[in-house]
Amino acid sequence: MRTVLPSALLALLLAATPLHARDQVSTLPVPPSGVLGVGEAQLTPGFWIGLQPQPDKVILSRQQIEAQNARLFAQDTSMHELRKLPATLSGAQVRGWIEELADAPSKTLYDVDGRPVPAATVKGIIDARALDTIPASQPTRYGMVVRRAALRTFPTTLRVFREPGDTDIDRFQETAEFPGTPVVIAHASRDGRWLFVVSPRYAAWTEASNIAEGGKDAVFGYVDKTPYRVVTGAKVHTVYTREAPAVSQVELDMGTRVPVLTDLAADQPVNGQTPYAAHVVELPVRKADGSLAFSPALIQKNADTAPDYLPLTPRNLITQAFKFLGERYGWGHAYDGRDCSGFVSDVYRSMGLQMPRNTSSQGVSPAFAKQTFGKDSTHAERLRAAESLKLGDLIYIPGHVMMSLGQWQGQPWVIHDVLGMSYRKADGSTAHVKLNAVSVTPLLPMLYGKDSTFIDHVTSIVRMRP
Repeated sequence: MRTVLPSALLALLLAATPLHARDQVSTLPVPPSGVLGVGEAQLTPGFWIGLQPQPDKVILSRQQIEAQNARLFAQDTSMHELRKLPATLSGAQVRGWIEELADAPSKTLYDVDGRPVPAATVKGIIDARALDTIPASQPTRYGMVVRRAALRTFPTTLRVFREPGDTDIDRFQETAEFPGTPVVIAHASRDGRWLFVVSPRYAAWTEASNIAEGGKDAVFGYVDKTPYRVVTGAKVHTVYTREAPAVSQVELDMGTRVPVLTDLAADQPVNGQTPYAAHVVELPVRKADGSLAFSPALIQKNADTAPDYLPLTPRNLITQAFKFLGERYGWGHAYDGRDCSGFVSDVYRSMGLQMPRNTSSQGVSPAFAKQTFGKDSTHAERLRAAESLKLGDLIYIPGHVMMSLGQWQGQPWVIHDVLGMSYRKADGSTAHVKLNAVSVTPLLPMLYGKDSTFIDHVTSIVRMRP
């Protein structure tokens, strides 16, 4: 049975408690899930849309979004404008990309069974990068991602962890890229089975089978092609086809843009099937020799796609974020999901707004309007900022980002892809809830360690609005 303090006694305790400790005590109701203040209603997008005074008001116009994206690529060094790379890459540039990604591991790592990874295994993985084979210069080669592709720290599928039993966060997993993403092919592993690629927002290793190599004109001709469909669901799949296995049941994540083919006869089958109830799109495929080709594919018309990026409105922000509600946390887009920074960037990407991949880059990007906090920022300053949060604001603490749902019941609420939450209950005890999924939580009560809150560790608040 939960111990509940009398309200009068609780009020006296709060009045005598410093502000930072007072924020750690929550009087929100505790449902069976243990997630403070969150009932079935708060797990529906309609609840939060209903709190918006103008849910369909455009926050940023298409022109403003395009200008924002241009600033991002011009000002943020974590992004790569592939079209502007020189026709020849220097060995120093290629080596710099590879070595900047990660140093050789200096601490013991553990495999999925909790066993230490032998030093010889780690040494072999490091050597597989074949840095000694990087030429002094090389022509810039282009390619395209042909399926949801894991990008890795090193050229290996070996999953490694910092502690035995911690099998969620694979320290060699970086991110994922989606079909149709252009890349520069910068280097190959010693055995040729891995490629080091540079995408618009990342540079890492991926299996060679994920990439088809093509000329620059072919790659960017595809990227620029119109008309197109934008995936607006958490993910959709192309229609199964026995006739064209390379484009059968291809997974397309939120924000992926694919060209629509308009010059095919409507009464003729596509991949063995009538196209009248589907969108005929074009997808990149990898030929047997590794080169790039394109193939028609079908996406059912009842799948969650749109003819253009969605307007950036309160309704769409909430609706898109809630399409991931309950999806398992996937570090670096693992588990066929995404992590906290992947979650917020995929939501905004469905509205055409680009972001850096990681929290460490998103929260400090010079291209975004933001409020920053340092070691001299007081708790009161951070609290005032939290109490002014608006829908869509992004709140950064070390290693984590949350999307604001706005204010309700006098405090800010967030939706985020989070491992868990801790909070101090009214009786002074601490509750721990393992979430490991996209979740809705209040912000103020969340503890960071034993004696401070998330608020005490906010480093920046990014605002995607004028």
